[in-house]
Amino acid sequence: MAQDAPALFLADTLGLDFLNSVATDVDTPIDWIEDGDGLLAWLEQAELVSPGTLASLRERALPGEFDGVAAQARGLREEFRAFVRERRGTPLGAEDVAELASLNRLLARDEGFLQLAVAEGTGAGGLELRTVRRWRSPESLLLPIGEALARFLSEEDFSYVKACEGPACTLMFVDHTRGRARRWCSMALCGNRAKQAAHRDRVRKSRDLA
Repeated sequence: MAQDAPALFLADTLGLDFLNSVATDVDTPIDWIEDGDGLLAWLEQAELVSPGTLASLRERALPGEFDGVAAQARGLREEFRAFVRERRGTPLGAEDVAELASLNRLLARDEGFLQLAVAEGTGAGGLELRTVRRWRSPESLLLPIGEALARFLSEEDFSYVKACEGPACTLMFVDHTRGRARRWCSMALCGNRAKQAAHRDRVRKSRDLA
């Protein structure tokens, strides 16, 4: 099922947010990149691609081309969802690199380069070095996704990658909390459901004892 509502960004790392772009809300599967339009919307909400770049690619794309890219993105997502689910809770090691060959092949297609530009927010006209990307085709939209995945895999300790404890929830997150005590994708979602379920259970038990 596609989703018109804003995508969820609850994982505390963008690469894992991409893997969470398909999710189950109670009992209904939701896919934010079910088609090309969904992929473009997700990329814009994630701030991985500027609206201007997306508009330019739209003007040049052939009919159905973005749908094909979305299918590739879903394949990448499912491959690495399985990888993360299998390895979460344990640090990655050298033996895991072989499983990342497809991601390295995607990263090798990148055409990023460095450019000097006026630094944003300095107010003094200082300079900063920025990475710029050539967007030659709709398939290049896979590149920032690949970069986000690579940063997640290389920068996060998989010991703290967790699955939400919501009974039907499929979302994952990196636990950056003090004490590593996070249990839910979000207190506003599964956390509140758990509190309500616990309250109903207490009420039921008190009635049974009455």
